[in-house]
Amino acid sequence: MKTKYSVELNKMIKEFSLETLFVPEDLDERKICIPEINRPGLQMAGYYEFFDADRVQIFGKSEQGYLLGFNDSDAEQRLHEFFSKKPVAVIVARGLAVSDMFVNIAMEYGVPLFRTADSTSDFTAALIAFLNLHLAPRVTRHGVLVEVYGEGILLLGESGVGKSETAMELVKRGHRLIADDAVEIRRVSNKSLVGTAPDNIRHFIELRGIGIINASRIFGAGAVKLTEKIDLVINMEQWDANKVYNRMGLEDEYTEILDLKVPSVTIPIKPGRNLAIIIEVAAMNNRQKKLGYNSAEDLLQRLGMTDDAPVKSVEKNVDPF
Repeated sequence: MKTKYSVELNKMIKEFSLETLFVPEDLDERKICIPEINRPGLQMAGYYEFFDADRVQIFGKSEQGYLLGFNDSDAEQRLHEFFSKKPVAVIVARGLAVSDMFVNIAMEYGVPLFRTADSTSDFTAALIAFLNLHLAPRVTRHGVLVEVYGEGILLLGESGVGKSETAMELVKRGHRLIADDAVEIRRVSNKSLVGTAPDNIRHFIELRGIGIINASRIFGAGAVKLTEKIDLVINMEQWDANKVYNRMGLEDEYTEILDLKVPSVTIPIKPGRNLAIIIEVAAMNNRQKKLGYNSAEDLLQRLGMTDDAPVKSVEKNVDPF
């Protein structure tokens, strides 16, 4: 069974600096559980067949204009019918004027009522992005997340393989740290995974022999970042002389996390290899592939060794979650 997440109304109020028109006494217990929102135009017209009270309701200029077309008695009746469904929250956009009747009916049914100066479209887009992030399915993986040349690189491997030391070298080379040891990964859309660090260990790195350090204090605020999209997974493992490693890069490897396939590579570790430089090149090469250029295919074309066979795909490290 998938875990259901929620976000407190107070967090939404603080995030968007909402003006409070009415809040019930139990506001601290009110939570949003789904990322979808609703503009109740159809509800003002009396259609409630598919109405979901768990969605945040947003009143814009269209909804207000429709209500103003009724006399006070009819408008009051429609508002009573709407607020009797007890939606989780109602937000009036564009800083529109809210009548006393509107506020009193919200108070009667105990529905939180807020106002924002943002346009309806802008606020709706921002709220959906906020809810998608906080209500997204998530999993915590043991690893390190860094940003290298704008690419989010997730380093995975056994404890002691050198993930934190590699991340430290990358930070010294001007790249940014997002998370060390524990990476909280959220699926924010059908195509995107975003990683961050748990609040209590954010920006801390464990270096064996030295201990715990704070990367933001030592290298400055520019060396760290709160979140980053995961573009590439790098699996770090000890060099195995009996294993055949990918030398051409023709085969596309993937690591599956939260049912999404993320491009991945496996880098064998042994003394003398400069992992920071290798990861920098892997990040740039991954960006080139996203732009449609594959250097291995280009080389084979120049050598006249290409054929019409499709490029193979290899799935690795399927996430049990």
